[in-house]
Amino acid sequence: MKIPFEYTGDMGKEEWLLHRRKGIGGSDVAAILGLSPWVSSYQVWADKTGRVPIDLNSNEFEHWGTIMEPILANEFEEQSHKKVFRQNKTFYDPKHPFLRADIDRDVTGEEGFLEIKTAMEYKSDAWADDQIPAPYRLQVQHYMYVLNRPYCYFAYLIGGHRFGIKRYERDDELINQVEPQLIEWWDKHIIQGEAPDPDGSKSTTEILKLIYPKSEQIQVELPSGWNAKLQRRHELKDNIKIIDENTKRTENELRVAMGVGDTADTKNYHITYRSNKNGNRMLRITERKNYDGKQ
Repeated sequence: MKIPFEYTGDMGKEEWLLHRRKGIGGSDVAAILGLSPWVSSYQVWADKTGRVPIDLNSNEFEHWGTIMEPILANEFEEQSHKKVFRQNKTFYDPKHPFLRADIDRDVTGEEGFLEIKTAMEYKSDAWADDQIPAPYRLQVQHYMYVLNRPYCYFAYLIGGHRFGIKRYERDDELINQVEPQLIEWWDKHIIQGEAPDPDGSKSTTEILKLIYPKSEQIQVELPSGWNAKLQRRHELKDNIKIIDENTKRTENELRVAMGVGDTADTKNYHITYRSNKNGNRMLRITERKNYDGKQ
């Protein structure tokens, strides 16, 4: 079956960002499902509905990711002996045109495609063995649904020096769970215009600052139930203060116990207390189930 598409090769950055508002792309999936560490469902809604301005500035991670993408695509070709190419197209589901896919590269002569990722060194555990970070798994399963593809490849670089390639197969069970939720989300929050419930994430906090940048002299009547919510907030803040104090006490006790030592182990934890390049000692506590013996 031929998959419909819109050509994007001649779009500038602002036009491309406006174009993304027309549907749900792969990078939106984890956020909509509440599984993204970076973006909330509320932020996706605010962007798709134009409640916040287009942001033409890239953060440092996005900037270097863009620079590294063609380099890593070339490395994938060198190591896999496969050829890849840009599609410069947004593909979409003919039944639900708001379900969209923009892949990094297609693979010549194959049904698979290529996604390119960069990760910081401290994220290396997320790529260990057969693992792939959940937001990226959801991203490519969404692409495989829209494109009707059976598998894809990941080319990834960790810490600027460790390159890897993984093949990832289509998971119809996961797709059948995720895609109906995306369709329901778009209908409820975009077509019907009902905002998602705000959460406590940094993403939502920053978006609300953009939506409501200034206050006006208006007395607001809050619905019933807000007194109980505010009482709960007061109790939580008191609990947080107690937890923070107890956490810091334990850490200080640990520093005393280690003295000038730089490593320690318990049954369940590996501890390092080492000087960084600025001469400041940094305490790091790692659960041993995630500890690989490397520092």
